[in-house]
Formats: sequence, structure tokens, C-alpha cells
Amino acid sequence: MAEIFSQPAVSPQKSDDGRSVIDMSKMSEGQRAALQVTEAARESHDDLSFVAHLFMGRFRPDKLYPLTAPAAEEQERAEKFLAALAAFLRAHVDADLIDRTGEIPVAVRNGLAALGAYGIKVPREYGGLGLSQTTYCRACLAIASHCMNTFAHVSVHQSVGVPQPLMLFGTEEQKRKFLPRVAGGEVSAFALTEHGVGSDPARLKTTAEPDGDDFVLNGEKLWCSNGTCAGLLIVAAKTAPKIVGGKPRTQITTFVVEANSPGIALVHRCQFMGLRALYNGVIRFTNVRVPRAHIIGGEGRGLKVALSTLNAGRLSIPASSIGMAKRSLAIAREWCAERIQWGLPIGQHAAIAEKVRRIAAHAFAMEGMLLVTSRIVDRDKKADIRLEAAMCKLWATEKAWMCLDDVMQIRGGRGYETVESLKARGEKPFPVERLMRDNRVTTIFEGSSEIMRLFIMREALDPHLKIAGVALNSERPWHERIASAAKAAGFYLGWYPAQWLPAGGLPPDMHPRLAEHFARVASLGRKMARTLFHQMVKFGPKLEKRQVLLGRLADIGADLFAIAASCVYAQKLLADGEPEAKVCALVDDFAAQAQARIAQNFRGVAENSDQPGYELAQQIVAGEHLWLERGIV
Repeated sequence: MAEIFSQPAVSPQKSDDGRSVIDMSKMSEGQRAALQVTEAARESHDDLSFVAHLFMGRFRPDKLYPLTAPAAEEQERAEKFLAALAAFLRAHVDADLIDRTGEIPVAVRNGLAALGAYGIKVPREYGGLGLSQTTYCRACLAIASHCMNTFAHVSVHQSVGVPQPLMLFGTEEQKRKFLPRVAGGEVSAFALTEHGVGSDPARLKTTAEPDGDDFVLNGEKLWCSNGTCAGLLIVAAKTAPKIVGGKPRTQITTFVVEANSPGIALVHRCQFMGLRALYNGVIRFTNVRVPRAHIIGGEGRGLKVALSTLNAGRLSIPASSIGMAKRSLAIAREWCAERIQWGLPIGQHAAIAEKVRRIAAHAFAMEGMLLVTSRIVDRDKKADIRLEAAMCKLWATEKAWMCLDDVMQIRGGRGYETVESLKARGEKPFPVERLMRDNRVTTIFEGSSEIMRLFIMREALDPHLKIAGVALNSERPWHERIASAAKAAGFYLGWYPAQWLPAGGLPPDMHPRLAEHFARVASLGRKMARTLFHQMVKFGPKLEKRQVLLGRLADIGADLFAIAASCVYAQKLLADGEPEAKVCALVDDFAAQAQARIAQNFRGVAENSDQPGYELAQQIVAGEHLWLERGIV
């Protein structure tokens, strides 16, 4: 959220000897440079996550199940904090006023600081609340449901600002110096994106050159959220290249920078369709001196710091999406019971009821996905959640937009009308118009939906590339390629037939109705794994260019994860005493909707017009269909 920045579309893989298995021989210098920079930063985990296993046709419910509750001590403190936060939001945060003025009042920021809302996850020894990822996400949900501007401000500060990278990579000295400041309410920001740099870190222009015990920063950063009000900045800059194989390789380093340092200038405060109180700007650095001791994670490890920070921080976005979906549900429920048309409340008309059903089912599934993933983080801070976090972000933001679109349609003209106008006419001011404006950007920042799909599929392909990548790499010697091909053949002779066999391993204590859906995830996971393999065989190295096709497989995986997480979440609700009939009915309904999408995407993999459509798009971009634009002014 601090940056409209996304992880690279391609994450190069390495073989056992550490060299890339991706064939770069036919790439441009720009592509090669981007891949090399990313390769050096890419995370590696031997213990695959639930979704990573699922893409390989393996069913590992133990990675998700059971959904445990936080410790009793944490739970008691969390509930007190969340109750105080909700009371403060209701009493002191006027979301419509903030939207109109483009400012979050100082009194609101001071009140949030007094609550500890700027340091929810910061350990108590550094002045924070020391609460879990789960509690942090619940706080983000609550704030976003009331005021997306306030959510963005608080979330940027904690998810990608100074606290998160310092907690992951900071030295003890850095933590003691900076964490009490940010936990106490001194705002922080993340400065990474530049005018020509979105998902291509090799194009970074901001530089940091050593000068004695300092580095000297020069450059300009775009879309730096919180940058116009921050006391501390996380800044990524290009440092001296590293020589690898006789050639220079770009190095990126991240620094904690005092925002009041000489040479830092706010060039422009950006204004947007929504989030009108987003303190987002263009920041220029001119000969800014930063102590070497302010490097985070070590020189040249800046991209790893940035990507790891985004992985963990990315969960705040789906938390806000749940807030939007739940708010949509509350508005739809109230209006559907109140509004009478053709002699009936509109909620009893099937066309409207369909939308209400869809909002409810997807709000439930979003919450399941986020809670399951958050608890993985709480149990193991080093757990691999790359795929789960990316799917939470992709899936929840798109489904939240669907929920808002549905509630806009349910409200009709009143949904399109502003709060001020509704109030002036004496009607209840449901803020649907504001919610839509504020929420639209969530499918774009911290990894657009398009980049998320490519990232998911690159991670899904990782095990296959480790097995067979060297065999396909024309830059590797023939004896290595032949040995790799033989090894791959041995693996796939055993692996592929298994993808046609039933998958077992269901939790024995899961409710039978939930277990039925869980079993279907295992079965469809194997179908997904063999379908991906078929596409690998069909297209070979050219598969990476079939982005629409890969997107369908990413969506299949996301829906399967959503069903699985819903089952795990539902089982926890049943154990907590929620009514069986109502919980299971909601899971049944969501699973039916998700399975319909999954079936459609499987059909789209086999039968589509992707290539002719791509060729037509290229003609349009080249100006060969300008006649279509005739008549516009």
C-alpha cells in the first residue's frame, strides 16, 4: 500500500549448484538484468506451504488444520484493545469529514497513538503492544470498515513502513533506536517506487554512494504513502554493483532515513479518485547523508528486505477487503428488509437475493483465508506464506470489489449518491459511493491482480523448474542438460500416474459436510497439478508468455485455497459453538459458487481464444483499428 509496487512477474529459480535454471540466452539486457537482481533476492523454502503442495498434486491439510486460537493472555489483551479501538473509531473518526477535507485530524492521530494502534505488532520491550498478526488483521478489518483513509495511514506505517522490515531484518541497536518511536506514533513510510520502476527493480535510479561512515542518497521516489507526514522513511537505493562471473550485477540496499534530513524535499502531494486523505507524495533526495548503521539487512540485500516486507505486510489489504465485504453485507441486509417494491421487500426478489447470497458467502470465505494464513504466521514467523498471502490479496480484493458492486446495484440511485446529498434529503447516508472510490485501488497496489497471478504461477512452477529447468536451459552444458533430463524423467514417471489416483489424508475429526468439500479440494488439486503439467509439456519455455492461461490456473488455485480455508474456519466456528446448520449452509453455498468458477476456468484452459485475442490487441495498440475510435470528442 505504501507503494504501487509489485513483485516481479518472473522469479528465477536456482538449481542445486546455485545457478539459475531459467534460460536467459534469448532475453534482452533489460530482462536479464531484472531477472538477475530478483534471483539474488528470491526467498527459498524447503518446507512447501499448503498451496505450493496443492499445485504439485499433494494434499497437506496439516499445513492449515486445525485453526487454533491465540494464547489466552494474548486473547484477553487483544479483545480489550479491539473494543477500545472500535469505541474510538465510532466516537472520534468522522470518515466523511476526512474524505471531504483530505486530512486525518491531529486529534485522531494522537488518539490512535494513545491506544497503541501504531505499534500493534511491535514487541512490548520496544514500546509496542506485542500482539499477533491475527489481532493486527482484525484491527485492520475494523478500521477499514469504518474509514479506509485511516486504515491506509495506519497500515502503511506498520505493514511496509519502518516496523515490519526492522522486526524482520533489523539489528538490536536499530530496533532499540527506531521501534519505540514508530510504536509511539511517529509515522513511517516506504519509498521504493520510481517514475520508471514498478515491478522492475533493475531500473531503480535512486543511488546511495559511500562516503566515509555515511552513504549519500540521490534520486526521486513516486507514490510514497505517508511520505508527506512521516518522521522516518524506508528508502531503497542502488548501491555499488557486485561482480558476478566477471560482470557487474545491480545491488539494492534499504536504509532507515530521517525524514527531516537536509536534502529531502516533498515535490508533490498526489491526489487520487479515492483515499483522499492518503498522505502520498513524490519525494526527492539530493545529497542526503545516511549513516551506514542505518542499512537494514545488510548492503545489497535491499530487494530481499522489500519483498519479504511486502509478503508479510500484504495481509493487511485482504483484511481491509473483509471490512468492505462485511460493511456491504450490513448495508444490503438493512436496505433489503426496508425497501419495498412490487409489494415485497426487495430482498425477497430472486435477482436481489442472489447478490445478497454472493456477498455473504464471499465475506465468509475471505475471513477464513485471512485467519488461516495469519495463524500460520503467528505459529512460525519464518513460515512460507508467499502463495497464501498472494492469494489472499488477489482473491479478497477482487471479491470485495464484487461485493461493493453488488451493494451499489442493490441500493440503486441511492448507492451512487453522495453521503452529503443523502443527508440533505433526509435519507440514511449509507456511504456506498465513498466505499467504492476508496476500495478500487486495492486490486492495484502492493501487487496488481495481473502481477499477483503471474507471481502465483511462478511460485507454483518452482518445484518443476528445479526438477527439469536445467534440461531446458540452452545456456547450460549438454552433459548437465542430459543428466537433468534423466533425473526429471525418473521423477515424472512416478509423479504423473499418482495425479490420477485419489488423495487421502482428511482430518478424522472434521464435520462430514465440511470433509466432503475438503476432499473435493484434494481431488481438484490433483486435476490442477496435471493440467499445469500438460501445459508445460505443450508450450515448454513459452508457457511463461501465456499469461491469460496461467491466470486461469492461478484463479483455480485461489478458489481451491478459499474452499479449504472456509472448511478449516467453519470447523473452528463449530467448535466454538456456532450453529451447525447455519455454518455448514454457508460453506455449502460458497463451495458451490467457487466450484462453478473452477469448472469454467478448467474449460478455459482447454478451449480459449487467447492467442487470436492477443494478436488483435497488438494490432489495436499499433494503431491498425483507429476507425473504432471515430466519433469521440
